[in-house]
Amino acid sequence: MFLLLILASKIRCDHDGKVANKASQEWAVLDDSPILRNDDPEGRDIDWCPNRGANIKYCDKTLKVETGYSKFVTVGGKAVVIANLAGKTNGTPPGAVFYRVRNAEQTYVTVES
Repeated sequence: MFLLLILASKIRCDHDGKVANKASQEWAVLDDSPILRNDDPEGRDIDWCPNRGANIKYCDKTLKVETGYSKFVTVGGKAVVIANLAGKTNGTPPGAVFYRVRNAEQTYVTVES
């Protein structure tokens, strides 16, 4: 069981850059925050990634989700996002930097993976 993710959830790259969440729906909410669902974490901007320097690409976009969609719970026909969320960023080293949940911002709704 994993916590359900909402728009207010804190998602960060491995370097601690902040993922700018965006919800694709507004009608299903928890704590006045829209529930995130399939594709919501993908292609999002990452702000303030501190991994900078010569020949270093800082994280500024999320890539495809590798894990973190429920196989059982949907909202509007799309799987909800859960707290085991993980996907790669476009930062360096390529293919080795992930974004993950730091805080689901809610503690009482859990979902099967």
